[in-house]
Amino acid sequence: MYLRKVKQKNTGRTYLSIVEGYRDKETKKPRSRTIKSLGYLDDLMKEYTDPIKHFEEVIVIMKQEKADNEIDILVKYKSTEKLNVGTNNRKNFGYAAFSSIYHELEIDKFLINRQRSTKIEASTNNIMKLLVYSRLLKPGSKKAAFDNKETYFEKTNYSLDDLYRALSFFNKKGNELQLWINDKIKAKYGRDTSLVYYDVTNYYFESEKEDDFRRKGVSKEHRPNPIVQMGLFMDTNGIPITYDLYSGNTNDCLTYRPTFSRMKKEFDLGKVIVVADKGMNTGDNIYYTLSAKDGFVFSQTARGAKKDLKDYIKNDDGYEWYGKDYKWKERLYPTKIWITTESGKKVETAIDVKQVVFYSEKYAKKARKDRAKAIEKAKKLISSPGSYNRSTSYGAAGYVKNLTFVKDTGEIADASALQLDEEKIKEQEALDGYYVLVTSEYQKTASEIIEIYRGLWKIEESFKVTKSDLETRPVYVSTEEHIKAHFLTCFISLVLARILEYKLQGKYSITKIINSLNKSTCTNVDQNYYLFDYYDEILRDIESVTNIDFSTKVRTLKQIKKNISETKN
Repeated sequence: MYLRKVKQKNTGRTYLSIVEGYRDKETKKPRSRTIKSLGYLDDLMKEYTDPIKHFEEVIVIMKQEKADNEIDILVKYKSTEKLNVGTNNRKNFGYAAFSSIYHELEIDKFLINRQRSTKIEASTNNIMKLLVYSRLLKPGSKKAAFDNKETYFEKTNYSLDDLYRALSFFNKKGNELQLWINDKIKAKYGRDTSLVYYDVTNYYFESEKEDDFRRKGVSKEHRPNPIVQMGLFMDTNGIPITYDLYSGNTNDCLTYRPTFSRMKKEFDLGKVIVVADKGMNTGDNIYYTLSAKDGFVFSQTARGAKKDLKDYIKNDDGYEWYGKDYKWKERLYPTKIWITTESGKKVETAIDVKQVVFYSEKYAKKARKDRAKAIEKAKKLISSPGSYNRSTSYGAAGYVKNLTFVKDTGEIADASALQLDEEKIKEQEALDGYYVLVTSEYQKTASEIIEIYRGLWKIEESFKVTKSDLETRPVYVSTEEHIKAHFLTCFISLVLARILEYKLQGKYSITKIINSLNKSTCTNVDQNYYLFDYYDEILRDIESVTNIDFSTKVRTLKQIKKNISETKN
């Protein structure tokens, strides 16, 4: 262990860090790892008279502590020893990685400070940590999280009633906490918001009961249950910025302007280019974005385009081929959009946009394959209409002419008039594999616009993460303030996961990261000694970006807690 002094070539400043040498178990080659980053020498001189001397003395102490810890540990068991009913000596240690980021963002500080002005006695910070770590590593209901609170090395001196009371507090502080987290991310990591991505999804409830917030709407998962809508903004690096919740029957496009307006007003992001899919491509959304002096890249359906755009798409002139399976072309084009005035009247206005048309053979093959299944189902519907109704005809109904349903029962009204819509099939085939992007950023090339739009997959993946890894739905709480608090804890969980993924430079998926951290457990084998039995390359790499030791086989409780960021409450 030694003090490393690195002089920066571009600034001439010297950076100090405490480094430890070791030998790689696989390659047998000597390597080094940073134990602690200290900072620039000139900054440290403001705090220490002689920083180099000070930290060299610190290293001497650290070496002695390490030597004291490197002792043989002998644990004896009798072969007749039994476990008592209810014994559970296993704890999770992997959550320490998320704990380090939680404390980097000073979420603990926010909650502790805000709680001081309330009459709440139980630590809302400890409850938030439980809900977030459980959501990341063992998702389930709030009751399940409470029942498993001893899984972590955290304080658990609160009741289930305390937990539910804390949800109301979290809801009241939700928007303020989002803003706090954004400021900390900008300060700690730097937040790139030159591009911001927006998308909407919905989450269903186990209950079938509707209220003003939980409403039945167009479910992404085609479920009949009540849902809530979530609109989410994400930065260029895939880290969430902010979100808003809307009642389940809210049209996707209507969520954009309120969330965008709040983000621009509160988050101090400067000029942004908003990237979104065709659901946000409305005249009002475009005009609102341009009025805020921002830009946009929205997709537009090729099949639903006006005739002049369809003709442009199908005209082979102007396309540039990239390989055998990919081509694109672009044009500046005056476009008329309809916008809603303050009085509610619709008026038409002209704007100049760039249209980028691109074709992918891969997308074309997928479209043909998906349509073939739908057409096969449509043919079965025509031949056996009694076997189908409004809900079971989903996917095939669009290819059947004269298809109507009985309003009350959902049954097919007139089976004798059904025909396969050959004209529609032919029209769709001509546009297979074509996509259209419209943008205000006319100075950017077609390839740049396409590359910008491709980043939208990250926000789509974020929704998949919330629904699979974090199991955000079904939602089990029922009051509106508890529902909103639930989504706040899910948002914080997603932020922590994305930041860890970002620190690892995207080397591993969130699913793989969570899987490894879940396996990083330990068992209390004797008094304060814990035995660790799992270590992999993902944990090794997490070590390098968090300075948390996952590899030591036996540790005391004191040594474990040194690895877990704690705040006194």
